[in-house]
Amino acid sequence: MADWKKVLQTICPHGNAAIISGMADSMPAVITKADLTTTRRQAHFLAQCAEESAGFTAWREIASGRVYENRHDLGNVRPGDGPRYKGAGDIEMTGRYNFRVVGKELGIDLENHPDLALTFPTWALIGAIYWRDHHINNHADADDYKACTKAVNGGYNGLSMRYAYLLKCKRALGVS
Repeated sequence: MADWKKVLQTICPHGNAAIISGMADSMPAVITKADLTTTRRQAHFLAQCAEESAGFTAWREIASGRVYENRHDLGNVRPGDGPRYKGAGDIEMTGRYNFRVVGKELGIDLENHPDLALTFPTWALIGAIYWRDHHINNHADADDYKACTKAVNGGYNGLSMRYAYLLKCKRALGVS
């Protein structure tokens, strides 16, 4: 079993200490929830999370969230929903609908208490649930970081950094 704190510090040496520790402690549950049964899957997952969380330094999306206002596709139907339900967690879960669904699975009321997404193990499990529900292991198994990125990000934002993190993750986990 990996020393997750050491792995995460190797990947993101300037990461927030609380995020690194919380993520490390949460990794066994994350592995189970997302079926990260191989080091290749773990490397792809952590690379995407590292980029989404600005090197494990950001608890939530840095932007204001106003761009998500009135986004009915995200369930943001009330004034203020955009900023209230902006990206949170290791894969930046966004939108009232997603907070409701993930909260229900975890047995916590994230919709009415969105700041609970900023606590562990919830912060880490958000990404695990998203990863599992979007079948991203298929892309990881194929070692396709571009497809992983598209599935996580909806585009290719930060693609070069995601690849750099992937290389670091693979080295830290001994993936060939």
